[in-house]
Amino acid sequence: MAETNKVAYVFPGQGSQKVGMGKDLFGSSEVARNIFLVADKVLGFPLSKLCFEGPEEELRLTNNAQPALLTMSIAVYQAAIQVNEHTKITTPTLVAGHSLGEYSALVLAGVLDFSSAVYLASERGRLMFDAGQKVPGSMAAIIGLDEAVVQSLCQESGTWLANINCPGQLVISGERASIEKAIDLAKAKGAARAIPLQVSGAFHSPLMQPAVEGLSNAMAKLNFKDAAIPVIGNVSALPLVSSRDIKDELLQQLCNSVQWQRSVEYMVKNGTSVIVEIGAGNVLAGLVKRIDKTVRSVNIGNMAELGNIITG
Repeated sequence: MAETNKVAYVFPGQGSQKVGMGKDLFGSSEVARNIFLVADKVLGFPLSKLCFEGPEEELRLTNNAQPALLTMSIAVYQAAIQVNEHTKITTPTLVAGHSLGEYSALVLAGVLDFSSAVYLASERGRLMFDAGQKVPGSMAAIIGLDEAVVQSLCQESGTWLANINCPGQLVISGERASIEKAIDLAKAKGAARAIPLQVSGAFHSPLMQPAVEGLSNAMAKLNFKDAAIPVIGNVSALPLVSSRDIKDELLQQLCNSVQWQRSVEYMVKNGTSVIVEIGAGNVLAGLVKRIDKTVRSVNIGNMAELGNIITG
């Protein structure tokens, strides 16, 4: 029988951003404030002000949302450590992140320092945005159909399965006309909902190929270390430790499906009983509950929730 009572930390991706995120941390936690200030310095513009004050349409831009969410997650984690400084924080046995969230997981696992990670997240966002300008694409959430049916409608419409989030919640990517066709097909096949997403491109599909070379060049400038804590890769849904495997994963992730459901299933199968979502929103905690109701899911996203981090 697998060992139980293991804890995993997970980090949200694009779409979880919200104007005002981190403002309470900045005002109350010195270590969180420092994370935001480092991000501002590395990026050369006041990312912190954008997080706290918006405007929302600017924060939503891919090249801003990605470093902003990374910064928020690491600021929350550092503030939680500080608040609980007299209590031993439980070291996770696994870490993972949804798409961009994987970069936050790499910081926690010691693969990249924060400055390097926020630079790389910014580059990733810029490159993905540029790829979306070269080959205009979109995404849609398909609710209420199983994976085989969605895979079938992708083949019919010329789209790709981008995110396997949980049973009955999948996301597809493709050119805009193909996404419109896929939405009509999904409704015809009995989808509860088929919703176009507000994104700047067809993420996690072959249409992101133009971003791969640029991201590889940006990664080559940075010092990647082996992971001190295994990172569940989005593409393989398996633990990664070597820096080479992790770098390969980050490049593959651009053009391939995010296997979030299988990632959580792997954690549970290997004894994880608590999954802590660290950062903006509670999207991942909700997905965890829909994947496996036996797992305890916890959120930490503001000052009031910092005590939720697992101690022992």
